[in-house]
Amino acid sequence: MKQLVLVGGGYGGMRILQRFLPNDLPDDVQITLIDKVPYHCFKTEYYALVAGTTSDTHVRMAFPDHSRLEKKYGEAVHIDLENCFVELKNGEKIQYDDVVIGLGCEDKYHNVPGAQEHTLSLQSIEKARQAYQHLNDLKPNAVVGIVGAGLSGVEVASELRESRSDLTIYLFDRGSRILSMFSERLSYYVEDWFIDHNVTIIRNSNITKVEPGIVYNHDEALPCDAIVWTAGIQANHIVQQLPAEKDNMGRVLTTKYHNIPNFENAYVIGDCAHATHAPSAQLAEAQAEQVVSVLQKRWKNEPLPEEMPIIKLKGVLGSLGKKRGFGLLANQTLVGRVPRLLKSGLLWMYKHHNG
Repeated sequence: MKQLVLVGGGYGGMRILQRFLPNDLPDDVQITLIDKVPYHCFKTEYYALVAGTTSDTHVRMAFPDHSRLEKKYGEAVHIDLENCFVELKNGEKIQYDDVVIGLGCEDKYHNVPGAQEHTLSLQSIEKARQAYQHLNDLKPNAVVGIVGAGLSGVEVASELRESRSDLTIYLFDRGSRILSMFSERLSYYVEDWFIDHNVTIIRNSNITKVEPGIVYNHDEALPCDAIVWTAGIQANHIVQQLPAEKDNMGRVLTTKYHNIPNFENAYVIGDCAHATHAPSAQLAEAQAEQVVSVLQKRWKNEPLPEEMPIIKLKGVLGSLGKKRGFGLLANQTLVGRVPRLLKSGLLWMYKHHNG
Protein backbone atom coordinates (compact mmCIF):
# COMPACT_ATOMS: atom_id res chain seq x y z
CA MET A 1 0.00 0.00 0.00
CA LYS A 2 1.46 3.37 -1.06
CA GLN A 3 1.51 6.04 1.64
CA LEU A 4 0.63 9.61 0.61
CA VAL A 5 1.27 12.01 3.49
CA LEU A 6 -0.20 15.52 3.50
CA VAL A 7 1.65 17.82 5.89
CA GLY A 8 -0.86 20.58 6.55
CA GLY A 9 -4.61 20.70 6.04
CA GLY A 10 -4.82 24.19 4.53
CA TYR A 11 -6.35 25.17 1.21
CA GLY A 12 -3.96 23.03 -0.83
CA GLY A 13 -4.28 19.98 1.40
CA MET A 14 -8.06 20.22 1.39
CA ARG A 15 -8.14 20.46 -2.40
CA ILE A 16 -6.09 17.26 -2.67
CA LEU A 17 -8.48 15.47 -0.31
CA GLN A 18 -11.41 16.82 -2.28
CA ARG A 19 -9.99 15.48 -5.55
CA PHE A 20 -9.13 11.99 -4.27
CA LEU A 21 -12.06 11.39 -1.93
CA PRO A 22 -14.42 9.68 -1.81
CA ASN A 23 -14.12 7.79 -5.10
CA ASP A 24 -10.92 8.73 -6.99
CA LEU A 25 -8.25 7.39 -4.65
CA PRO A 26 -6.45 4.37 -6.19
CA ASP A 27 -7.07 1.13 -4.31
CA ASP A 28 -3.42 0.78 -3.37
CA VAL A 29 -3.02 4.26 -1.82
CA GLN A 30 -3.53 5.32 1.80
CA ILE A 31 -3.57 9.02 2.79
CA THR A 32 -2.29 10.34 6.10
CA LEU A 33 -3.14 13.94 6.95
CA ILE A 34 -1.00 15.74 9.56
CA ASP A 35 -2.30 18.92 11.14
CA LYS A 36 -2.11 20.60 14.53
CA VAL A 37 -5.87 21.06 14.76
CA PRO A 38 -8.77 18.70 13.91
CA TYR A 39 -10.31 20.93 11.25
CA HIS A 40 -9.58 22.89 8.11
CA CYS A 41 -9.41 26.64 8.76
CA PHE A 42 -10.40 29.49 6.45
CA LYS A 43 -7.32 31.61 6.94
CA THR A 44 -8.64 34.29 4.59
CA GLU A 45 -11.37 34.98 7.17
CA TYR A 46 -9.16 35.33 10.27
CA TYR A 47 -9.49 39.11 10.13
CA ALA A 48 -13.17 38.78 11.08
CA LEU A 49 -12.40 36.35 13.90
CA VAL A 50 -9.77 38.72 15.28
CA ALA A 51 -12.18 41.66 15.15
CA GLY A 52 -14.94 39.68 16.85
CA THR A 53 -17.42 40.04 13.99
CA THR A 54 -17.66 36.30 13.30
CA SER A 55 -17.48 33.21 15.47
CA ASP A 56 -14.77 30.59 15.60
CA THR A 57 -17.04 27.94 14.10
CA HIS A 58 -17.61 30.09 11.00
CA VAL A 59 -13.92 30.01 10.04
CA ARG A 60 -13.37 26.25 10.15
CA MET A 61 -14.83 22.93 9.03
CA ALA A 62 -14.16 19.28 9.76
CA PHE A 63 -11.82 17.27 7.58
CA PRO A 64 -13.55 14.56 5.51
CA ASP A 65 -13.82 10.98 6.72
CA HIS A 66 -12.76 7.99 4.64
CA SER A 67 -11.65 4.43 5.37
CA ARG A 68 -8.25 5.09 3.78
CA LEU A 69 -7.69 8.54 5.30
CA GLU A 70 -5.84 8.58 8.60
CA LYS A 71 -5.64 11.86 10.53
CA LYS A 72 -2.68 12.58 12.76
CA TYR A 73 -3.16 15.60 14.96
CA GLY A 74 0.20 16.96 15.98
CA GLU A 75 2.95 19.41 15.08
CA ALA A 76 5.48 18.44 12.42
CA VAL A 77 8.99 19.36 13.54
CA HIS A 78 11.15 17.75 10.84
CA ILE A 79 10.81 16.34 7.33
CA ASP A 80 13.55 13.89 6.31
CA LEU A 81 13.64 13.85 2.52
CA GLU A 82 16.39 11.24 2.30
CA ASN A 83 14.69 8.68 4.55
CA CYS A 84 11.11 9.65 3.63
CA PHE A 85 9.53 10.35 6.99
CA VAL A 86 7.84 13.22 8.85
CA GLU A 87 8.67 13.57 12.53
CA LEU A 88 6.09 14.93 14.95
CA LYS A 89 6.75 16.88 18.15
CA ASN A 90 5.85 13.80 20.23
CA GLY A 91 8.66 11.87 18.52
CA GLU A 92 6.47 9.80 16.21
CA LYS A 93 7.86 9.25 12.72
CA ILE A 94 5.45 8.82 9.82
CA GLN A 95 6.87 7.13 6.72
CA TYR A 96 5.75 8.15 3.25
CA ASP A 97 6.08 7.14 -0.36
CA ASP A 98 4.92 10.58 -1.46
CA VAL A 99 4.59 13.73 0.64
CA VAL A 100 2.85 17.03 -0.06
CA ILE A 101 4.12 19.86 2.14
CA GLY A 102 1.59 22.65 2.68
CA LEU A 103 2.55 24.09 6.05
CA GLY A 104 1.72 27.66 5.13
CA CYS A 105 3.55 30.75 6.30
CA GLU A 106 4.50 32.63 9.43
CA ASP A 107 5.14 36.27 10.15
CA LYS A 108 8.30 37.93 8.91
CA TYR A 109 9.49 40.49 11.44
CA HIS A 110 12.31 42.02 9.36
CA ASN A 111 14.66 41.91 12.37
CA VAL A 112 12.63 44.57 14.17
CA PRO A 113 13.53 44.23 17.88
CA GLY A 114 10.56 43.20 20.01
CA ALA A 115 8.16 42.71 17.09
CA GLN A 116 7.76 38.97 17.56
CA GLU A 117 7.44 39.19 21.32
CA HIS A 118 5.09 42.16 21.64
CA THR A 119 2.68 42.03 18.68
CA LEU A 120 -0.41 40.03 17.79
CA SER A 121 -0.49 37.68 14.80
CA LEU A 122 -3.05 36.24 12.36
CA GLN A 123 -0.90 33.42 10.98
CA SER A 124 -2.59 30.50 12.75
CA ILE A 125 -5.98 29.78 14.28
CA GLU A 126 -4.37 29.69 17.73
CA LYS A 127 -2.75 33.10 17.27
CA ALA A 128 -5.90 34.59 15.75
CA ARG A 129 -7.84 33.47 18.82
CA GLN A 130 -5.27 35.09 21.09
CA ALA A 131 -5.51 38.30 19.09
CA TYR A 132 -9.30 38.20 19.33
CA GLN A 133 -9.15 37.79 23.10
CA HIS A 134 -6.70 40.64 23.52
CA LEU A 135 -8.45 43.08 21.19
CA ASN A 136 -11.94 42.42 22.49
CA ASP A 137 -10.81 42.77 26.11
CA LEU A 138 -9.48 46.27 25.47
CA LYS A 139 -10.91 49.01 27.63
CA PRO A 140 -13.04 51.75 26.04
CA ASN A 141 -11.15 54.26 23.88
CA ALA A 142 -8.04 52.10 23.70
CA VAL A 143 -5.40 52.58 20.99
CA VAL A 144 -4.62 49.86 18.42
CA GLY A 145 -1.66 49.97 16.04
CA ILE A 146 -1.76 47.78 12.92
CA VAL A 147 1.65 47.41 11.30
CA GLY A 148 1.35 46.70 7.59
CA ALA A 149 -1.27 48.06 5.19
CA GLY A 150 -1.50 45.19 2.75
CA LEU A 151 -4.63 43.14 2.26
CA SER A 152 -4.57 41.63 5.77
CA GLY A 153 -3.87 44.93 7.51
CA VAL A 154 -6.62 46.72 5.61
CA GLU A 155 -9.18 44.01 6.36
CA VAL A 156 -8.28 43.88 10.07
CA ALA A 157 -8.41 47.67 10.39
CA SER A 158 -11.80 48.02 8.68
CA GLU A 159 -13.40 45.06 10.45
CA LEU A 160 -12.10 46.19 13.83
CA ARG A 161 -13.46 49.66 13.19
CA GLU A 162 -16.96 48.27 12.61
CA SER A 163 -16.62 46.05 15.66
CA ARG A 164 -15.34 48.76 18.03
CA SER A 165 -16.29 52.32 17.16
CA ASP A 166 -14.62 53.58 20.34
CA LEU A 167 -11.08 52.49 19.42
CA THR A 168 -8.37 54.74 18.06
CA ILE A 169 -6.84 52.82 15.16
CA TYR A 170 -3.50 53.58 13.50
CA LEU A 171 -2.60 51.80 10.25
CA PHE A 172 1.13 51.94 9.46
CA ASP A 173 2.08 51.79 5.78
CA ARG A 174 5.64 51.80 4.47
CA GLY A 175 4.57 53.46 1.23
CA SER A 176 2.91 56.71 0.29
CA ARG A 177 -0.25 54.93 -0.95
CA ILE A 178 -1.83 51.91 0.70
CA LEU A 179 -2.46 48.82 -1.45
CA SER A 180 0.00 50.22 -3.98
CA MET A 181 -0.03 46.92 -5.92
CA PHE A 182 -3.56 47.86 -7.06
CA SER A 183 -4.78 50.79 -9.14
CA GLU A 184 -4.85 54.31 -7.75
CA ARG A 185 -8.63 54.29 -8.00
CA LEU A 186 -8.83 51.29 -5.68
CA SER A 187 -6.26 52.66 -3.24
CA TYR A 188 -7.95 56.03 -2.97
CA TYR A 189 -11.34 54.38 -2.46
CA VAL A 190 -9.96 52.41 0.48
CA GLU A 191 -8.18 55.46 1.87
CA ASP A 192 -11.39 57.50 1.67
CA TRP A 193 -13.22 54.74 3.55
CA PHE A 194 -10.65 54.94 6.32
CA ILE A 195 -10.91 58.72 6.46
CA ASP A 196 -14.71 58.52 6.70
CA HIS A 197 -14.44 55.93 9.47
CA ASN A 198 -11.72 57.66 11.50
CA VAL A 199 -8.89 55.21 10.90
CA THR A 200 -5.57 57.07 10.78
CA ILE A 201 -3.15 56.01 8.05
CA ILE A 202 0.49 56.70 8.92
CA ARG A 203 2.30 56.80 5.59
CA ASN A 204 5.98 56.23 4.85
CA SER A 205 6.37 54.53 8.19
CA ASN A 206 9.42 52.61 9.34
CA ILE A 207 8.89 50.54 12.47
CA THR A 208 12.27 50.41 14.20
CA LYS A 209 11.37 48.79 17.52
CA VAL A 210 8.45 47.41 19.50
CA GLU A 211 8.22 47.39 23.27
CA PRO A 212 5.32 46.33 25.50
CA GLY A 213 2.61 48.86 24.71
CA ILE A 214 4.83 51.00 22.47
CA VAL A 215 5.55 50.96 18.75
CA TYR A 216 8.43 53.08 17.44
CA ASN A 217 7.97 54.68 14.02
CA HIS A 218 11.24 56.24 12.82
CA ASP A 219 12.30 55.85 16.47
CA GLU A 220 9.38 58.02 17.61
CA ALA A 221 7.39 56.28 20.36
CA LEU A 222 3.63 55.84 19.96
CA PRO A 223 1.85 54.21 22.93
CA CYS A 224 -0.62 51.47 21.91
CA ASP A 225 -2.81 49.18 23.97
CA ALA A 226 -2.50 46.51 21.29
CA ILE A 227 -0.23 46.08 18.26
CA VAL A 228 -1.17 43.79 15.35
CA TRP A 229 1.57 42.65 12.95
CA THR A 230 0.59 42.19 9.28
CA ALA A 231 3.86 43.42 7.75
CA GLY A 232 5.06 40.46 5.78
CA ILE A 233 5.27 36.68 5.69
CA GLN A 234 7.81 33.94 5.13
CA ALA A 235 7.64 30.20 4.66
CA ASN A 236 7.09 27.98 7.69
CA HIS A 237 10.34 27.40 9.61
CA ILE A 238 10.17 23.64 8.98
CA VAL A 239 10.24 24.31 5.24
CA GLN A 240 13.13 26.74 5.63
CA GLN A 241 15.17 23.88 7.11
CA LEU A 242 14.71 21.62 4.06
CA PRO A 243 17.86 20.90 1.99
CA ALA A 244 16.59 22.78 -1.05
CA GLU A 245 17.14 26.10 -2.79
CA LYS A 246 14.84 28.86 -1.54
CA ASP A 247 13.87 32.44 -2.32
CA ASN A 248 14.21 35.42 0.03
CA MET A 249 10.94 34.46 1.74
CA GLY A 250 12.25 30.98 2.54
CA ARG A 251 9.98 29.37 -0.06
CA VAL A 252 11.27 26.31 -1.90
CA LEU A 253 12.13 26.59 -5.58
CA THR A 254 10.31 23.58 -7.00
CA THR A 255 10.30 21.95 -10.43
CA LYS A 256 7.47 22.54 -12.88
CA TYR A 257 5.81 19.46 -11.35
CA HIS A 258 5.85 21.12 -7.90
CA ASN A 259 8.34 18.68 -6.41
CA ILE A 260 11.68 19.48 -4.78
CA PRO A 261 14.58 19.03 -7.23
CA ASN A 262 16.19 15.58 -6.74
CA PHE A 263 13.19 14.47 -4.65
CA GLU A 264 10.40 13.70 -7.09
CA ASN A 265 8.23 12.23 -4.30
CA ALA A 266 8.28 15.45 -2.20
CA TYR A 267 5.92 18.21 -3.32
CA VAL A 268 5.62 21.74 -1.92
CA ILE A 269 2.54 23.92 -2.42
CA GLY A 270 0.97 27.11 -1.14
CA ASP A 271 2.86 29.70 0.88
CA CYS A 272 5.84 27.32 1.18
CA ALA A 273 6.52 27.21 -2.57
CA HIS A 274 8.13 29.90 -4.69
CA ALA A 275 5.78 31.25 -7.34
CA THR A 276 5.38 34.22 -9.65
CA HIS A 277 1.98 34.92 -8.08
CA ALA A 278 1.55 36.36 -4.61
CA PRO A 279 0.67 33.76 -1.96
CA SER A 280 -3.06 33.07 -1.82
CA ALA A 281 -5.63 30.36 -1.20
CA GLN A 282 -6.38 30.34 -4.93
CA LEU A 283 -2.77 29.65 -5.79
CA ALA A 284 -2.49 26.82 -3.25
CA GLU A 285 -5.59 25.16 -4.68
CA ALA A 286 -4.34 25.50 -8.26
CA GLN A 287 -0.98 23.97 -7.32
CA ALA A 288 -2.78 21.16 -5.49
CA GLU A 289 -4.82 20.39 -8.62
CA GLN A 290 -1.63 19.97 -10.62
CA VAL A 291 0.02 17.83 -7.93
CA VAL A 292 -2.97 15.48 -8.07
CA SER A 293 -2.58 15.10 -11.84
CA VAL A 294 1.16 14.43 -11.46
CA LEU A 295 0.60 11.84 -8.73
CA GLN A 296 -2.02 10.05 -10.80
CA LYS A 297 0.37 9.73 -13.73
CA ARG A 298 3.34 8.68 -11.62
CA TRP A 299 1.29 6.04 -9.81
CA LYS A 300 0.26 4.63 -13.20
CA ASN A 301 3.85 4.85 -14.54
CA GLU A 302 2.64 7.17 -17.27
CA PRO A 303 4.89 9.90 -18.73
CA LEU A 304 4.44 13.40 -17.39
CA PRO A 305 3.58 16.25 -19.76
CA GLU A 306 6.56 18.20 -21.07
CA GLU A 307 4.98 21.40 -19.77
CA MET A 308 2.42 22.01 -17.08
CA PRO A 309 -0.48 24.42 -17.68
CA ILE A 310 0.19 28.00 -16.69
CA ILE A 311 -1.65 28.82 -13.48
CA LYS A 312 -4.04 31.71 -13.99
CA LEU A 313 -5.75 33.25 -10.99
CA LYS A 314 -9.18 34.86 -11.20
CA GLY A 315 -8.35 37.88 -9.09
CA VAL A 316 -8.31 39.27 -5.57
CA LEU A 317 -11.15 40.37 -3.32
CA GLY A 318 -10.93 42.24 -0.03
CA SER A 319 -13.43 43.53 2.50
CA LEU A 320 -14.01 46.91 4.10
CA GLY A 321 -16.26 45.81 6.91
CA LYS A 322 -19.47 43.96 6.13
CA LYS A 323 -20.90 46.29 3.46
CA ARG A 324 -18.04 47.49 1.28
CA GLY A 325 -15.13 45.89 -0.47
CA PHE A 326 -12.58 46.11 -3.24
CA GLY A 327 -10.95 43.81 -5.71
CA LEU A 328 -9.39 43.05 -9.05
CA LEU A 329 -11.18 40.58 -11.33
CA ALA A 330 -10.13 39.93 -14.93
CA ASN A 331 -7.94 43.06 -14.69
CA GLN A 332 -11.00 45.11 -13.77
CA THR A 333 -10.97 47.22 -10.60
CA LEU A 334 -14.05 46.75 -8.41
CA VAL A 335 -15.02 48.86 -5.40
CA GLY A 336 -18.15 49.17 -3.30
CA ARG A 337 -20.87 46.64 -2.51
CA VAL A 338 -20.32 44.27 -5.46
CA PRO A 339 -16.86 42.99 -4.47
CA ARG A 340 -18.05 42.54 -0.88
CA LEU A 341 -21.02 40.47 -2.04
CA LEU A 342 -18.75 38.44 -4.30
CA LYS A 343 -16.38 37.72 -1.41
CA SER A 344 -19.24 36.56 0.80
CA GLY A 345 -20.64 34.45 -2.03
CA LEU A 346 -17.31 32.75 -2.67
CA LEU A 347 -16.99 31.87 1.01
CA TRP A 348 -20.49 30.37 0.99
CA MET A 349 -19.67 28.32 -2.11
CA TYR A 350 -16.42 27.09 -0.59
CA LYS A 351 -18.22 25.90 2.54
CA HIS A 352 -20.97 24.31 0.45
CA HIS A 353 -18.60 22.35 -1.80
CA ASN A 354 -16.26 21.23 0.98
CA GLY A 355 -18.67 20.75 3.84
